[in-house]
Amino acid sequence: MIYNVMDYGALGDGASNDTSAIQAAIDACSSNGGGRVLLEGGHIYRCGTLILRSLVELHLEMGAVLKGSDRLEDYNLLGMQKRIPERMTVPSYENCEFNGMPTLYFLYAKDCESVSITGFGSVDGNEKIFYGDRNANHIDGWFYPRVPLLFLEHVSHLTLQQVTLKNSAFWTVHMVGCSDVLIDGIRILNNLQMANCDGIDPDHCHDVRIANCHIETADDCIVFKNTASAMQYGPCENIVVTNCTMISSSAAVKFGTESEDLFRNIVVQNCVIHDSNRAISLQLRDRGSIEHVIFSNISIQTHFFPEQWWGAAEPISVTAVRRKKDTCVGQIRDVVFSNIQCESENGVLIYGEPEGATIRDLRFEHVSLHLKKPARMQQNWHDLRPCTWDGKVAASPAAIYVRNAQDILYDDLRIEFPDEMEDGCELREDVENCRNIQFLPERENE
Repeated sequence: MIYNVMDYGALGDGASNDTSAIQAAIDACSSNGGGRVLLEGGHIYRCGTLILRSLVELHLEMGAVLKGSDRLEDYNLLGMQKRIPERMTVPSYENCEFNGMPTLYFLYAKDCESVSITGFGSVDGNEKIFYGDRNANHIDGWFYPRVPLLFLEHVSHLTLQQVTLKNSAFWTVHMVGCSDVLIDGIRILNNLQMANCDGIDPDHCHDVRIANCHIETADDCIVFKNTASAMQYGPCENIVVTNCTMISSSAAVKFGTESEDLFRNIVVQNCVIHDSNRAISLQLRDRGSIEHVIFSNISIQTHFFPEQWWGAAEPISVTAVRRKKDTCVGQIRDVVFSNIQCESENGVLIYGEPEGATIRDLRFEHVSLHLKKPARMQQNWHDLRPCTWDGKVAASPAAIYVRNAQDILYDDLRIEFPDEMEDGCELREDVENCRNIQFLPERENE
């Protein structure tokens, strides 16, 4: 059955609060056995928190916009925010610790099955009401954590198709403990200056397929997490990402930094990453581990961004260091990088804790790295944030910078670099099994 929100009192005039009308349609749909809740095209529906229910497809027709309210109190329907949030005194790029559970919500679901959001309309997070400090390159929020666009906890058979998600002021699609997830053909279009507005965050999720999406975000586009507050849902595992295009002010594909549990059996393939600060970043900072991961058939282009964004133009960054002095860090092992072409203003970074085998068994197969002279800013460093210090590792430009790793295999690695780069590659004695590496001067433009 179709449940048109107009029949439940929604006005869709871009000014009225349609929360209660849309919620009534969702509740009726679910209680009657399921169906489609329809938002007709040509209308802007303003609302605060909406609770999605089992067996409901929220369908936004072409031209329909579901836009967040201008009033912060409208996102507190669940009553979890007991007081007005405090203004941030430290920027989020210096301190963004978050256990994974916000207190304010826009689209929310918990303990549901068969939930869908579909259609060629859009969901708008109304980011401007959350602006705090800002400069020419970076906008921070005025409090943290802010309102995720979609927060979906313990949902099975979850589907997001075709819809455009935009202007989020925090994590756009935060899925916690979800299973059998299909995300296909969606667009995420966030402000590339707005801090913390990740694209898709599978957190303790399993059996996830992300395909045919275009994502533009600051910070990360697709980021796998294991947050501390959701340990009951187990590892983040059995995930495929394919046929996506990504632009990021931080990392396009990232693991962590919230890494309290295991990441395993994850494949990222057939993707294009461009105009990004980092492309692939494995950032292990907690007790979990990363294993059995494949990156294949990926085109990468990165360049330096200002220091407010974590990363320093590394096309591939694999780091396992302690978040705090008393942290016990897990391992990164059995990771394959295959058929990857990189054009970047910095080299590959591999950096583990000096004590213990935190990084081992990495394979680089048929990887091409074309290093370019930085066009805007020269920063001879790599970025390890967050860690127990400021995270800056000073290093002259190098194709590969490796510290404290074991059993790294390079097979058919092609490296091109400018004439002024003296060191093509830096490898420490604890990196084994290097073969078939080519160093070539940068080709002149034809």
